Amino acid sequence: MRRQARKSGPLRWAVALLLVAGTCALGLRSLDRWIAATQLPVTLAQTSTEVFDRNGTLMRVYPVGTGLWRMTPRLDQVDAQFLEMLIAYEDKRFYSHAGVDPRALLRAFGQALWNGRTVSGGSTLTMQLARLLEDGSTGRWAGKLRQMRLALALERRLSKRQILELYLTHAPYGGNIEGIRAASHAWFGKGPNRLTPSQAALLIALPQSPERRRPDRAFAAAQAARMRVLVRMQAADLLTGPEVAIAVAQPLPRALRPFPRLAPHLSDRLLATRPGASRLDLTLDAGVQAKMEQLVAQAATRAGGRISAALIAVDHQSGAIVASVGSPSYQDSARQGFVDMTQALRSPGSTLKPLVYGLGFDAGLVHPESLIHDGPVDFDGYAPQNFDGAFRGDIRVRAALQQSLNIPVVRLTREIGPAQLWASLRRSGAQPRLPGGKPGLAISLGGVGTSLQDLVQLYGGIAAGGQGLRLRMDQTAAVETLPRILSPVAAWQLGDILRGLAPPAGARAGVLAYKTGTSYGHRDAWALGWDGQHVIGVWMGRADGTPVPGAFGGELAAPVLFEAFGRLKPELGEFAPPPPETLIVTAAELPPPLRRFRPRDAVFVEAAGAPQLLFPPSGARLALEGGPLVIKLRGGTAPFALLADGRVLAKGQRRREFEVPSPGAGFSQLVVVDGAGHRASVAVEIDTPGL
Repeated sequence: MRRQARKSGPLRWAVALLLVAGTCALGLRSLDRWIAATQLPVTLAQTSTEVFDRNGTLMRVYPVGTGLWRMTPRLDQVDAQFLEMLIAYEDKRFYSHAGVDPRALLRAFGQALWNGRTVSGGSTLTMQLARLLEDGSTGRWAGKLRQMRLALALERRLSKRQILELYLTHAPYGGNIEGIRAASHAWFGKGPNRLTPSQAALLIALPQSPERRRPDRAFAAAQAARMRVLVRMQAADLLTGPEVAIAVAQPLPRALRPFPRLAPHLSDRLLATRPGASRLDLTLDAGVQAKMEQLVAQAATRAGGRISAALIAVDHQSGAIVASVGSPSYQDSARQGFVDMTQALRSPGSTLKPLVYGLGFDAGLVHPESLIHDGPVDFDGYAPQNFDGAFRGDIRVRAALQQSLNIPVVRLTREIGPAQLWASLRRSGAQPRLPGGKPGLAISLGGVGTSLQDLVQLYGGIAAGGQGLRLRMDQTAAVETLPRILSPVAAWQLGDILRGLAPPAGARAGVLAYKTGTSYGHRDAWALGWDGQHVIGVWMGRADGTPVPGAFGGELAAPVLFEAFGRLKPELGEFAPPPPETLIVTAAELPPPLRRFRPRDAVFVEAAGAPQLLFPPSGARLALEGGPLVIKLRGGTAPFALLADGRVLAKGQRRREFEVPSPGAGFSQLVVVDGAGHRASVAVEIDTPGL
């Protein structure tokens, strides 16, 4: 850092005489041409990129070049009293001189002559700016003359406001700190818009000798320099005696403060799309972001074992990302904290199941109260199993989703079509990747690469009633409505089902619609949930993709999800009421086609586990001669009932072979119904005796 060298008396005398001689020799016109021909240095110096949240709170500052902190100030961002004190101390005729103050030069020369040493400088703020812009020395008379010439030229081409802003951009404040805004953040942890007299005095004193007056390294020198400024301000009637006493009593900072570094991953991503931008405005809320970063760090520490974590919180009514945490710590090398896990492609586990069921609702294949069979299946060699290896038989769709069973959702995926499921996922705004290039039935169980942001985008669409907005992190980006993926009815039904999921221990039930997921091999633990306004997604695992034995989404990620909502806001948003066209009935009141899931091509296929009428076979012609009819069954669940043309011939039968009275001569429709409600029927003809 350059320091303003103190000038000897003879040097000031030589400079003053040179200025007078030059003026006399060249005349006013020659002097004018001399100043006009001055080549100005570059005044548009590179400044730090600054990142702000939705409310204008500073979240991140990027250093310039090799680590210099230099932030662009505007005078309306700087404390008015500081500006008044600065001008009174450094250049009280700043607004009246033309760049060089002859009175200040003569005063400095006279003081030096009287005292035999330099007592005060004669440089104006414009001359100091000239030295800073040129990065030149002031120890020789040629350098001083050059500063005068450049100061006169700057005054001709720039306004006083521009000159002051440039000075406050380049003034050195110790170490790699330049400019009043960077200095105020570094020394006091705040912007320069509201400085105390004590803080203002230190920031006025530092640029004159920034390394020798740094309070973290030369505390006594900093204290003395601040005192000189305060005394001068009292003499200038800018501060009262009591104000000076209070300022002197205030402690000086003992160390430089770190610059804000909230949302580092997301800031990096946005900056990569707008390189060189001086300002980035995020949709994030700095307060919420800080809370979520702390939560993610705590959750990862509790989990241990190099486990990383990531979180995204979104306002699904506006598409704005409220908080985005890419890792527990940006600088945690053990957890590979530099990797943004909100963007990493991982297996989503069971988190796509709600989309499958929603598409099934819209296709008229199932209703939340429909029965769907959970039993062994084999689709051309693909035989999925439930997570626990058990089968539950017939089960309501609502329960199948809440228990996250695999077989029912694969049966439904087969009917919907993996390609349609894939297309719906893409329409939601997600950008998934297929390992094989073509979607198969395994897509509904996590056989696809998705990111946390993809899943939050999908769940945001469901939470918004089936048609969401594209997630945005840039406050200046336009709001974009995405194609509809589900009807409002299907979206509401999913929320109603998932609100019934049991919450983690200690959390309130029924306040969040949420789904958990665990990828194959326990590599990823997921939890995503929403209320009436926000959706939050949580991922936990290892950044390198290695397994985390015993990790489940419900145990590892779900508690973090509920705690995140608690930190986001005190009260959760209410869910919207069901759309008017929603069919809210009991299972018994469902239309017959919705009572049980059946593939479209299985109208005449008996349900799995249904009884079969082995005798009499369909189409048989029987000569009973007035005797009983023998019934033989296979499969089904006892007890059995037999009906002939709607008339009950037998009920409560537990044997699979029994006799019933003859239904009478002619054609009859025999129907057997088992204890599970399954049925089978045959058409037979009974001969009339004697014909």
